[in-house]
Amino acid sequence: MRDEHNLYMQVESFIAGQEYAVEGVLTAGKLKVLAVFEKPDPLDGPFFEETIYLTPPRTPQPALISAIEDGIRALGLTHGPIHAELRYDGKQAWVLEVAARPIGGLCAKTLLFGGGMPLEELLLRHAAGEDVSSLEREEDASGVMMIPIERGGVYEGVEGIDDALKTVGVEEIAITAKVGQALEPLPEGSSYLGFIFSRGATPQEVERSLRASHAKLRFQIAPKLPVMQ
Repeated sequence: MRDEHNLYMQVESFIAGQEYAVEGVLTAGKLKVLAVFEKPDPLDGPFFEETIYLTPPRTPQPALISAIEDGIRALGLTHGPIHAELRYDGKQAWVLEVAARPIGGLCAKTLLFGGGMPLEELLLRHAAGEDVSSLEREEDASGVMMIPIERGGVYEGVEGIDDALKTVGVEEIAITAKVGQALEPLPEGSSYLGFIFSRGATPQEVERSLRASHAKLRFQIAPKLPVMQ
């Protein structure tokens, strides 16, 4: 309580609307949009755990891009990757974050560009001075589910992966939790059980594929033993 920041209180209000994420790259201050992600699950609190990212969004929202460009100018960003998060209430786009980094975790696997180029290669080429302005995301829709931790405990394993992988559209299931790992759901937790990746003709197909695959997974989570004082 002796720290100076404890003299202040920050008051925030809830912003209603659909949440989106935008992936892009800056060259001399000019933004090239690489992908716009829709987050179909409502993020209405009290905690805001992300689950599914879909691209392209089912309804294009041009207002998102102009809002991000305003944020980029306000921060003084000019070169390199950006990852932005926004809310859109049908009238106004509210910028939640513009970060000078690419999308985190394994989620970049959802993005492939001309000839199957992954996002990481595109960004390395850009950093090396190559012109990436003509590279476009593949035409198919794609998405990822970040598998949420539904209850706390100790991770013991998962069943049903083979059946889940047979779901139409699913390309990969990456379980990142380790046997014996202590799991903690939100708000204390900050990790996921793993990731499901899918591709399809439309965002709707991809979303159905992700949800159907997830429903086939059965996670074994043992309760934590109480700590004796």
